[in-house]
Amino acid sequence: MKYAENTQVSSERSRNEIERTLERYGASAFGYGWQNSSATVMFQMNGRQIRFIIHLPDKEQFKTTDTGRLRKQTAVHQAYEQAVRQQWRALALVVKAKLEAVESGISEFDQEFMAHIVLPNGQTVGQFMLPQVSEAYETGKMPKMLPMLTE
Repeated sequence: MKYAENTQVSSERSRNEIERTLERYGASAFGYGWQNSSATVMFQMNGRQIRFIIHLPDKEQFKTTDTGRLRKQTAVHQAYEQAVRQQWRALALVVKAKLEAVESGISEFDQEFMAHIVLPNGQTVGQFMLPQVSEAYETGKMPKMLPMLTE
């Protein structure tokens, strides 16, 4: 079961909730946008730029029911919109939980948002580090301290 899979809260309302939550916790900038099948939420806080990318579902997957029956176009649209609303509710929960963990002293800001911190080259820490983590597990060797430099 997915969190908020049956939510009736609109995507717009969830985005507004994320923005208000960020304001309440001290963010100095906020923005969002979408392109094709992804949406992006960005904000600035604690001297860091943070970016979350939501990969929205493919509309094609809603053309049939779980039993394989074809859906009418209106039903396809409704099922897709429900899945999008669920994604936005989940992001609102994640952002709120991370900020509260920091506020409560459970964690530190950089620890909570590490994978989503935007580096000077535009990549997030997660995009930069995950290939190196995978390689370390595959080879059993730690990555070079400065991977962009050759020996």
